[in-house]
Amino acid sequence: MSIIPSIFGGQMSNIFDPFNDFPFTSLSISRPEFSNETCQFVNARIDWKETPEAHVFKADVPGLKKEEVKVEVIEEGRVLQISGERNKEKEEKNDQWHRVERSSGKFLRRFKLPENAKVDEVKASMENGVLTVTVPKVEVKKPEVKAIEISGY
Repeated sequence: MSIIPSIFGGQMSNIFDPFNDFPFTSLSISRPEFSNETCQFVNARIDWKETPEAHVFKADVPGLKKEEVKVEVIEEGRVLQISGERNKEKEEKNDQWHRVERSSGKFLRRFKLPENAKVDEVKASMENGVLTVTVPKVEVKKPEVKAIEISGY
């Protein structure tokens, strides 16, 4: 069971994430590029489904280029890590903003992959603002059933 930070309306709340094994107690992460002093976390929505052949992750990353998103597998921990950054729009001195609702900042999501994941064969693609990460599964061979003849009367 894990507790992860989430930001809704500028307030931090703890939410149980059944697909994530990483407890975070604050927004500070040990990597300097994710320091809470210099950035705001963007809520990256990710779906995870399992098919007979693979684990498939789909992340909504509208407006981002593939160069702005990073997909990594930390093999020793069997961890899939998806991160990136949505930059804030540049302000011109004559601009007058009436509403700012789109989020900007860095995001980082981690998922503990199950034992049946082929971590060395992960593939990622991006189309129409949706990142798709496919993690193939190890083929499970069905055990052979051998009929045993029963002796006796």
